[in-house]
Formats: sequence, structure tokens, C-alpha cells
Amino acid sequence: MLPVHCVILGTGQNLTNRTLSVEIAYDAQMQLELNGTNIIDESERGGSPASLFWPWCGANVSLLALSYGAFFLGFGISFLQATIAAVLGTVLSFLLVGVSSLAGKKSNAPTMVLSRASFGVKGNLIPGFLSYLIFVGWETVLVSLATLATGTVFVRVGHLDRNLSMAIGFLIAIALTVFGGVLGHSIIMKLQKWLTLVTVAATILYFLLTIDEVNWSAVTSIPHGSAAGFIGALIFGATGIGLGWVNSAADYSRYLPRSASSRAVVGWTVFGASIVPIAMVIYGAALAGSSEELFGAIANDPIGALTTLLPTWFLIPFALVAILGLVGGAILDLYSSGLTLISIGLPVKRYVAASIDSAIMVAGTIYLVWIADDFFFPFQGFLITLGVPIAAWSAIFVADVLMRKQSYSENDLFNESGRYGAWNLRSLSLMAIGSIVGWGFVTNPFASWLSWQGYFLGVFGGKEGQWAGANLGVAFALLIGFFGYLLLSQQAIKRQESA
Repeated sequence: MLPVHCVILGTGQNLTNRTLSVEIAYDAQMQLELNGTNIIDESERGGSPASLFWPWCGANVSLLALSYGAFFLGFGISFLQATIAAVLGTVLSFLLVGVSSLAGKKSNAPTMVLSRASFGVKGNLIPGFLSYLIFVGWETVLVSLATLATGTVFVRVGHLDRNLSMAIGFLIAIALTVFGGVLGHSIIMKLQKWLTLVTVAATILYFLLTIDEVNWSAVTSIPHGSAAGFIGALIFGATGIGLGWVNSAADYSRYLPRSASSRAVVGWTVFGASIVPIAMVIYGAALAGSSEELFGAIANDPIGALTTLLPTWFLIPFALVAILGLVGGAILDLYSSGLTLISIGLPVKRYVAASIDSAIMVAGTIYLVWIADDFFFPFQGFLITLGVPIAAWSAIFVADVLMRKQSYSENDLFNESGRYGAWNLRSLSLMAIGSIVGWGFVTNPFASWLSWQGYFLGVFGGKEGQWAGANLGVAFALLIGFFGYLLLSQQAIKRQESA
């Protein structure tokens, strides 16, 4: 049964019923989702695992993936190495998302509520807060990209000031993101399907219009890079493409019936999320490898730089596609950030929480677009720094999902005195150790306040050595979280499931 909130203006039964009926009619018309962090009722579950293709494909069809091809080559590797790194990094990172989606199908609650089983009801506040930061960060990054791209495109079309052009793109991206993220699940599932179809069709057209710009002899002549460069590209791809979605995976699978095939849930999630980014990264690497000028321009304006290859008549459609592709990811981030904000204790409705996040997103976008000197540096610094603890949390959560034979106890997820307890010190310690070790094996020269990282790299030649840019810390955090949890939590999970 759909949980309905209503404002009781009096104690009379007629007035209460009248208010309730108005609320239901309004919500049905606007399709405003009233579910928050609660368990989804059996009557509201439906659909098939194939429905997961649309939200995940729509969220990852962004033209930003084309620019990732240049970022991959920036690790000093060949086109072939970049291709292999793109496939492995994308598929493996989204495999974690697919496994995490199983938790939602089993227990029909948001990801950061289900995470309480492995961290404790109160202990989960720590990964919940970090997840909230990464959601809000991605929302801001994606809308910023849409704003920058629109400004570049309209300036090329002519007759518009760059700031005015960016303001137009900003307003369009904000309006679409807030519309989907605030109204919720039903709107998102419908909207993402159309965003996917339109964006994929236009992206194929972009490929056709720019294929002549690819100089295959130049691309294939790029020399092979070191193992450190290849591993760095692979980890960068995993962190930037898939790993950041693990903490929202169950938010969309929680509406599926529990009888849905687990293998299909994982398969459709991985397929939908991976197929387009892989193709885009590979093609983007081919374009960037063909032109040093394009390769350099992407760092400052990752999507806008791609317009230099296009005929004028396609610029307006390109701007629309750029906005729609980025908005697809921003919508999912905004929706999940609202759920996460509630899960860490803000006592408001989901759509109120999403509205608060919208305001933060607006302020952050204004900073990145109109105040920050460079885009790529704060972007990569943001990914690496938050990626380490999120990697440790992701590995712990995935291990927990794989180890449990039964569904989570719904009541105990909301009860500090229940079987999951208030604080799980084992998981919190593993996350802390994974973060400390992880930060010790990454370098982050993108801002002065991040220069403290990399304190363990002396083992591999120091902060200037060939492994300094490989982001090994993310891999170490994953390994510590996953195998540490497997080793330390088997007996605890058996006791919980036998309670």
C-alpha cells in the first residue's frame, strides 16, 4: 500500500478524509513518489530485471565518456591499452553495482539503509555521509559540464555572449534534473528511457559526422605505456565510471519483486550501464589520439571541446544531447542523494531532501563554472580523494550481500537494538584502514590541501615514481574491505541469520 502523508487540520473524520483524498489526487497527477527510506510494500513491486537497463543506460550515456578517452591516453598508454582498460574498468566496476542491486531486490530498501546491516544502524552514518558528499559532487559536476558545453556550443553558433549562453544551459539542466530527482522513481524510470533513446541516436550521428577526423595511423602508432600507466587508467576508469554508483544500486532495484532472477538483475544492470560508456571511451580515445590540439582542449572543457569537430548545423542538436546525457546521470544522483540524506537522520520527506540537495547543486555549479579556474583538476582530485573510502565501503557492502543467504531483517534495519546493532566496529575499522592505506598510495597534486596524500609511495619509488599516478590506493582499499569483511564477519552473519 502506498504510504500517504497528509496534513491533519482538524479532528473530524470528514475533514481528514477530504484532505487525504486531495493528497492522493495530487500525487497521482504529479506522480510524486512518497516512499522514502521505508521498505517498499509488496503491492508496489513489479516489473522485470530488464527494466533496469533504462535507468542505468540513461545515467551513463553522457558525452563525457568521449572525453574519458583522452583522460585514459593521458596516462601515457597506447590506444589498445586504453581500450582494454576501458572494457575491464567499466565492466568490473559495474559488476559491483550489479551485485549491490541484489540487496534491493531481496529486501526492497534503499542502498544506504541496507548498508546498516554491515555497519550498524548508527555506524552507517559515516559511509552515509561520504556517499552523500559523492552524490552531491557528481550532481554538481554533471550540471556544470552541461552548462560549459552549452556555452561553448552557442558561442560557436554566434550572436550570444558566452556567459548568457552558459546561463541558458544552466537553467535547462537544473530544471530537468530537479524535475526528475524530486518527483522520484516513477518519473525517473519513464524519463530515463526517452533520454537513452534520444541520446544514443544522436551519439551515433556524432560518430558518423566525425569518423573522418580519426587518423588511424596516428592512433595505432601511439606507443605502449608502462604497466603503471595501464593500471592507473584502469583504476581511473573504474572510479570515474562505475564505482561511484554502488551506493545507489539498490535504490532502483528495490521496486522489483523478490522472485525476480538474481542473475538477470546483475546482467541487465551491467549491460545497460556498460555498453555505451565502453563504446564512447574507445571512440573518444581514437579522436584524442588523432589530434594533439583536441587532446589538450578536453582538459578545460571536456564536452565543449568536442564541438570543434562538428558542422555548424549540428551544434544545436549536440547541445541538447550533451544536456540530456548529463542530466540522465544527475537525476539519479539527486534522487539517491535525497534518500541518503534521510538515511543519515534528516527528518524530512524524500522530496524535501531532494529539494535541499538541489539548492546545494545550484551553488556548487555556480562555483565550478563561474569561479573555479580549471575544471579537470578539482574534478580528478574529487574523484581520487572520495573514491578511496567509497571503494572500501563498496567492497564491504558487496561482500555482505554475497555472504548473506537470507533477506535482511526489515525491522532491525531501523532498530539500534536489533540484530545489526548500533555500531559495527569491524566494518568501521576496515573502512578506516582501507582509507588510510588507500590515501597513502595515491597522489593528488590538484589542490594544495590534497598534497598530504601518497605517504606510502616510497615503497614504489616515491611520489615522483612511475607508480605515483596509478591510483593503487583505490585497488588496495577494495581488497582490504572485501577480504577483510569476508574474514572477520562470517560468524557474525551466521548468528544474525539464525536469530
